[in-house]
Amino acid sequence: MRYPAPLRPGDLVGVTAPSSGVDENLRARLKVAVRTVEEHGYRVVVGDCMDGATLVSAPAPERARELMAMLTDPEIKAVVPPWGGEMAIDLLPLLDWDALREADPTWLVGFSDLSTIITPMTLLTGTATIHGNNLMDTPYHTPEGLLSWLDIVAMPQGSTFTQTPPNRYRAQGWDDYTGHPEVRDLTLDTPGRWTRLDGDGDVRVEGRLIGGCVEMLCNLAGTPYGDVASFARAAAPEGLVVYVEAAEHDAATICRNLHGMRLAGFFTGATAVLVGRTRAPGLGSLTQHEAVLDALGGLGVPIIADVECGHVPPYLPLVNGARCRVTYTEDHQEITQTID
Repeated sequence: MRYPAPLRPGDLVGVTAPSSGVDENLRARLKVAVRTVEEHGYRVVVGDCMDGATLVSAPAPERARELMAMLTDPEIKAVVPPWGGEMAIDLLPLLDWDALREADPTWLVGFSDLSTIITPMTLLTGTATIHGNNLMDTPYHTPEGLLSWLDIVAMPQGSTFTQTPPNRYRAQGWDDYTGHPEVRDLTLDTPGRWTRLDGDGDVRVEGRLIGGCVEMLCNLAGTPYGDVASFARAAAPEGLVVYVEAAEHDAATICRNLHGMRLAGFFTGATAVLVGRTRAPGLGSLTQHEAVLDALGGLGVPIIADVECGHVPPYLPLVNGARCRVTYTEDHQEITQTID
């Protein structure tokens, strides 16, 4: 694995939108988010591909050029998008993967549609990436027990850190960034713990982390950009802890997607599967939990759901490529990651 150098005060963070940009009525929140990064001692450069008037921030060639430029600029130490979107997949054949392998590694952060880029980045170049809160979410105060991507990018190689869930999540609504761009208090209105889906008993399992958003990664499984089986053989002989999370698709669609990912080898070498908490709907008699079990129960590994690694706040960042240890008991849950 290749780990980017830890960020130090004065380092430069690049902001670009490889998928959706930021509409004019949300630019005030963007300014707050940029200021939050600057408050940590970093400089910020905002790219040209940020337009939020349409589905994507710019034509694919322009988005690819700007992302490549930031990831290969030795002065830029981390790149973070405002948020995800729908169409980052059109960048994959336009990125120069050889150049990314040869360049000094840069932290690439994001989730949702950014899974389409950060997961292939780890699989194809061996570079660790962070599946964590996007820029527009960064101003929120981090709940006790969790970290922000800003904490992780400052850690030197060899660091080990443990996160424990706050056992509360946001079940209702979203904050109005238009009317309240300065909002920093994260509403967690409902109690909730991790859930073991495949049976009872404690779980203590280790492996390298890899995963992301189901709706995005299902389109990459079976392609060179989603070849987890090869990654497992080459980089994770100890096994993988694979994490997945559903953004919005109903349970039947998620079930089909997970079946397809399993058939394509996405869960090859898994020692456990973590499933993010979701608000995505069930369908008739099929719940989201049942969809996961139907598709992945036959793997014969622990399946732990309602982890804070998805679209439901709070946000628990996971480092693709990091070694991890997952502990699950009735009284305690935690995940420890090592940037080795």
